[in-house]
Amino acid sequence: MQLDPIRVKDTREWMQKSREDWRRCERLLSDPSPDIEDALFHSQQAVEKAFKAFLTWHDEPFGRTHDLRQLSKQCAKIDPAFQVFAGQIGRLTQYAWVFRYPSDVPEPTLAQASDAASLAREVVEAVLARLPDEVQP
Repeated sequence: MQLDPIRVKDTREWMQKSREDWRRCERLLSDPSPDIEDALFHSQQAVEKAFKAFLTWHDEPFGRTHDLRQLSKQCAKIDPAFQVFAGQIGRLTQYAWVFRYPSDVPEPTLAQASDAASLAREVVEAVLARLPDEVQP
């Protein structure tokens, strides 16, 4: 089967961005003085971009959104295996903005960031496992 070169390119670019965010998250958490807020942000971004890569590959449109529940539901319609993330993924959505602006939200903990990073890794790996080699970054 002939692959659509534009879809391959677009999917690969989403996955490259996802993996860049994941690597940033890892670096931020491995620093002697971890940057927890930025690590949380990059965890959310890694998941969002991985979901968007999966949807791009399946030619499923998505809007401009950071809502990981919405994106995971779209992915689960294509591949029910993504339903495993449904109950966990929503908490990451807020990390796209909650610590980016002044607020009364309590400072996040290293444990929160580590949990978010682990979940992000699971999602990114799940998406990578469901994409063909031609789109792997």
